[in-house]
Amino acid sequence: MKFLSQILVISLFLVTSVNSEQLKAFEFTNEEFTKLKKRKVKGETLWELGSNENGNYIRAEAEGVGSGLGKEILIDLNKTPIINITWKIEKDLSGINENSKKGHDFAARVFVVKKTGSTALSNRAVNYVFSSNNKIGEYWSSPYTKKSFDYVLSTTMQNLNEWVTVKANVKEHFKLLHNLDVNELSGIAIMTDTDNSKLKAISYYQNIYFSSQ
Repeated sequence: MKFLSQILVISLFLVTSVNSEQLKAFEFTNEEFTKLKKRKVKGETLWELGSNENGNYIRAEAEGVGSGLGKEILIDLNKTPIINITWKIEKDLSGINENSKKGHDFAARVFVVKKTGSTALSNRAVNYVFSSNNKIGEYWSSPYTKKSFDYVLSTTMQNLNEWVTVKANVKEHFKLLHNLDVNELSGIAIMTDTDNSKLKAISYYQNIYFSSQ
């Protein structure tokens, strides 16, 4: 009976270990921050590393400009298909049409990318956004390319100037949006941009990781 109890305890530990599997997408350290790749769309977003009681974060401020910070990282979506994001919008972009080219700006967004060819133009992406004007769960094809989809995970209509933690099943979304069975991601990036609307946005990113559930 004692042996059986020990087996049950070990089994419970193993299940807990598997279920809690995690992979950090960003470390939010000084060393990583200096090595992140910058991609400018128009001008450059102001990026700063800061910290609070929950650890380090990246603050972004953009006014009429747009750029992203990213890294190449292999994510096994069969093991860790769920992306977890903690973020906050201090100043949003209310009143713009985010579905259009003229208004295709977001105070905060997280790109997940799958390489599907030899050039960057062939890549497929899901763009998780903190929307200023649309509802959670809404999605649409980017007005600039059909190879990228915007998917609303948070909205300032519900949460403005407060930290929010959200999650999404990336593997399922690539199937839903691109009709692709993706087993592995190739990269991830954050972006705060206002180059189309010419407005000002301020946002914060923290604790972005992939998990099994």
